[in-house]
Amino acid sequence: MNALEDVDVLDDDRLREGVKAYSNWPTIPRLYVNGELVGGCDIVREIYEAGELRGMLAKALPSGADVGP
Repeated sequence: MNALEDVDVLDDDRLREGVKAYSNWPTIPRLYVNGELVGGCDIVREIYEAGELRGMLAKALPSGADVGP
């Protein structure tokens, strides 16, 4: 996939439980980049504050895509 997508798993019990089983990670929200689990809210916040998230997203998206502030 070459786009950003958000999915509200709280609207669908089967989807929510499937995501938990898929990643073996019990909490929501979580971020996947190129199909790989980056982590939940705390981890994503840490990599954002460390300045690493923007670079991670830039590498995952097509050249020239805007990854935001």
